[in-house]
Order: sequence, then structure tokens, then C-alpha cells
Amino acid sequence: MSEQHKNLNNIPYSVLDLAPVTEYGAYSDALHRTRDLAQHVEALGYNRFWLAEHHNMPFIASSATSVVIGHVAAGTSTLRVGSGGIMLPNHAPLVIAEQFGTLESLFPGRIDLGLGRAPGTDQRTAFALRRGQGSMGQDFPELLAELRSYFDPSLSAGSSPVRAVPGEGLHVPTWLLGSSLYSAQLAGELGLPYSFASHFSPKNTISALQTYREHFKPSKVLDQPYAMVGLNVIVADTDEEANFLATTLQQQFLNLIRNHEVPMQPPVEKLNASEYELAALDQQLATSIIGSPETVQRKLQEFLDETQADELMIISSIYDHEKRKYSYKLLSELTK
Repeated sequence: MSEQHKNLNNIPYSVLDLAPVTEYGAYSDALHRTRDLAQHVEALGYNRFWLAEHHNMPFIASSATSVVIGHVAAGTSTLRVGSGGIMLPNHAPLVIAEQFGTLESLFPGRIDLGLGRAPGTDQRTAFALRRGQGSMGQDFPELLAELRSYFDPSLSAGSSPVRAVPGEGLHVPTWLLGSSLYSAQLAGELGLPYSFASHFSPKNTISALQTYREHFKPSKVLDQPYAMVGLNVIVADTDEEANFLATTLQQQFLNLIRNHEVPMQPPVEKLNASEYELAALDQQLATSIIGSPETVQRKLQEFLDETQADELMIISSIYDHEKRKYSYKLLSELTK
């Protein structure tokens, strides 16, 4: 762990957005809300705004992630916009290099490329995306090396007649994302920044960060490790209201457990769940921070003390768009 003491005032805060869909077919509304949220958090001083690649999920509208990044970047001016992440085995590396080279050319100095190796969907949809079983993530290091070489040909073992245009010679920061130890070790060995998904894999948070830092080798990208942690945070005026709003997040995970595919659900006074499901929820959302500004401030500092994260990426799954914006506003006031 870093010896530098970190507090809520001296680290950057960022946002992970899934372009949440609140009713069937209202995808344009979801995408407009995403851009509105990005403009809102930009004005509040947030650092990044990332979008995630998921497929065949009726409550997420960010499947064409590169396109949505362009939509958000065009509506903002200072915010870094990127992927959290692009699921690289779903794509030819050249296509991603061209897409992000194009984004960087349109919005210079503002584009991040976060990469994951999971499919971001179920196996049948992964098959449809990948047109076979040839790449299910096991060749992620090779795909990553190929992708990075399109931006920086010096990383390639030899010269190649294939070039990413636009892309070659452009600086698009590449991050590895993970919910286990695999990408943590790889990011460390390559000297790349790393982002851990504590918002849905809390039990691996500390071990993954330790693995990343222990395996870190300085590179021309980074002199020392840089770890960002994704975290569910819901802030409201009172603990009671925040806990009520958080039932939307809990229902999302319950529906995943039940394989019940529906849009984002409004909050409820009482969850309809078995003891087994409630226990699974507690485990899945163990690091989530929910409450009034005072409660969130205390718990956030405890989380930061434990993880020594260099940056926090906040996910606020709140049904009402204005209350979601208000949550990010309250959080920003705690960190100044």
C-alpha cells in the first residue's frame, strides 16, 4: 500500500454510467439522460465519465460504447470520457484502435480506453458477437498487445503493413479493468493503470489491489502504480431516503440472480426477497456506501483508508434522474 495518506479532498472522483433504461424502448431518453448527467458532473468538477459495454440487457443502453462516448464527449468540454470498459475479446483490436483513434482525433486529450476480458453478456450473446468460440478471453494478453501496437508501433515485435488510421501515434491512455486477480497482475506487469470493479466484486477488492501493486513494473506509461476503484455510492439528505433509493440497485442485482431481465425499477418500501437472496445481496454489495452526507463521508474515508485508491469511480444507480444528479452533487460537496 502507498505510504501517502489519502483523504477525500486529495483524490479525483469519476463516474461510471450504464445509460440506464427505466422503461422498455426508451433508449433515446436513457442516452439523453447520460449526456445530461455528464454535463452535470463536469460542472461539479468530476474527472472522468466512463461508459460500460454490456449486451442483451434491457436496462443498459450503452452497448455501442464507442458511439455513446462520442455522444457524451460532444456535449462536454473538459471531462475525460472513456470506456469502463470495452470488452476486447468481442472485437478485432484494429477496429477498437480505429474507433478510439477517431475519438481522440475528435476530442484530443480527453479519451480513455478501459479494457476488460469478460464478454459483458451471456454466453449465447457472446457467441453472436464473436461469431464462434475462438476468443473467450484466454488470449486477452495477445489481443491487448496487438491493440497497443496499433497506437505505438514500437511495441510490436516487427513491422506490420497494417496500420490504424486514425490511431497510430496518438496517445490514448489504456487501462485494464478487472473483478479478479488476473487483470490486476497483468496491469502491474505491463505498468498500466488499473481499475477494479468493487461495485460488483467486493470480496476481491483488497487482494486485487495488492496483486497489482506487488507486480507493478515501471513503464513509459507510469512510474508507479495507479489504481482506481469502482464503488456504488448513493447519497441523499437522510440515511432513510438513501436506503429507500438504494432498493433500485438491490432490485437490479436480485433480477440478475433470478435471470429476470427488466428495465431499471423504481424504489420500493420493502424488498420481496428470500433470506438466501438477501444474503447474496449483502455479499454482492458489501462495499456499497449509502446514506446521508455525514454517513457517506465517514464510510468513504474508511474505504479509502483500507484501499489507498488513487481515484474513485462512482456508480449511483438511482431511478429518478434528478435525484441521481443530486446524489453526485452532495458527494462533490463532501470532497472539497
